[in-house]
Amino acid sequence: MDWGFDNTFARELDWLAVAVDPVPVAEPRVLLLNESLAVELGLDPEWLRTPAGVAVLAGNARAEGSQPLAQAYAGHQFGQFSPLLGDGRAHLLGEVVDIHGQRRDLALKGSGRTPFSRGGDGRAALGPVLREYVMGEAMHALGVPTTRALAAVATGEQVWRDGGPRPGAVLTRVAASHLRVGTAELVRMRAGDEQQASFAAYVRRRHHPGVAEGDHLGLLSAVVEAQAELLARWMSLGFIHGVMNTDNMTLSGETIDYGPCAFLEAHDPAAVFSSIDTGGRYRFGAQPGMAQWNLARYAETLLPLLAPDPSADPELIEAATERIRAFGPAFDRAHLRQWRTRLGLDLVEGRGVEEDQVLVEDLLSLLRSERLDHTRTVRLLGRVARGETSVVTELVEDPARWSQWQDAWLAALAPALPDGVAAAGMDQVNPLHIPRNHLVEEALAAALTGDLAPVEELVRVVSDPFVERAGQERYAAPAPADFTAGYVTYCGT
Repeated sequence: MDWGFDNTFARELDWLAVAVDPVPVAEPRVLLLNESLAVELGLDPEWLRTPAGVAVLAGNARAEGSQPLAQAYAGHQFGQFSPLLGDGRAHLLGEVVDIHGQRRDLALKGSGRTPFSRGGDGRAALGPVLREYVMGEAMHALGVPTTRALAAVATGEQVWRDGGPRPGAVLTRVAASHLRVGTAELVRMRAGDEQQASFAAYVRRRHHPGVAEGDHLGLLSAVVEAQAELLARWMSLGFIHGVMNTDNMTLSGETIDYGPCAFLEAHDPAAVFSSIDTGGRYRFGAQPGMAQWNLARYAETLLPLLAPDPSADPELIEAATERIRAFGPAFDRAHLRQWRTRLGLDLVEGRGVEEDQVLVEDLLSLLRSERLDHTRTVRLLGRVARGETSVVTELVEDPARWSQWQDAWLAALAPALPDGVAAAGMDQVNPLHIPRNHLVEEALAAALTGDLAPVEELVRVVSDPFVERAGQERYAAPAPADFTAGYVTYCGT
């Protein structure tokens, strides 16, 4: 099959990678194949299921035109700089241009040791591979920029994780690119002037072509804007990434690396589920600030392109600092825009930004103080807009305070209430179904016994998150309180 590879990274930035083939596995077998994504990439799903196709997806064969590479990058991990990380268990196969004209990376994860493995086995366990598949499809359906999985392939081998053997798997990941803030950090530290300029030019052409050639501060602003939009979507949906290191922040603005991620149940800015985030650095409410911190590290990588000695140029430092400061207002605008849409307020002409901001802030305060389920409560507001005014009131401990907010919101929404316009619009953006943590864990546990049906059903449900269907009620229900109280996520490495 002609994959249509056109590998600009391998041609232009090969000095940022090591050419290395994936390590073959014993008995590759397709577990999940994203047929719609395959078609979008111009690939034949039926061929991908053949032995020849499975061999490519497992890393046992090289597709025509593929140039497998392990990319190099550095990164700040929980605030501490690691000068060389890189793909220790991943291989970039190459790039294809999809049917929409968008360039996409195809990469394998769990595909064997590379020069960056640092003592690791280069493999991935089945559970984390399936988690990333589920999460990527859910986020895509929710309108969040994200990497996605083309396939999950069982290896027929065992890997040692959590003190015991686990079934192995390989994920085929599709991304706008795998360029990260951590990639830029490595370039700044190790590359010469010409290579630094070529890397910045490549990032601009590939992800932010609207920025003028050589406008490095403009490139910084474009990355800031992309991340502000991404974080606004995370926060409005109650998504917790769990490990926002600079090597896990893309320059394209996509979500990447679904390790110890989770979704909120009760709305809680202090929520932390990740087993490795013992200090709460990446807790839910801290995510915008951590994104801004990461972007400051990216700004530092661009300064040498603007002056031989940036530290001696206070005007340059201030100009870059201004662009990092701009993240706050950009996030606030994007966050308010997300919530105005979720509350139906974007359908009302003449609304002032400040009055809508008050409504949103008051709602978030109520969600927090009442510990209301983030997803369920916002979805129920569509029913409130249809006249079922008690469906949330009966859930709260302070009904008077809730009713005061609800009355103010309904008054603001009044022009869009007739004929169910507001409610219909809200139901199109407020999900009924997300990959709730207990459902994910339940499905992964079944998969470890050889039963893939729960994972397949969960993917179907979260891929269509806004439509209510009979028989899917359990997928909209919050987790049992005892589950959430002790829930911990793991990075899967």
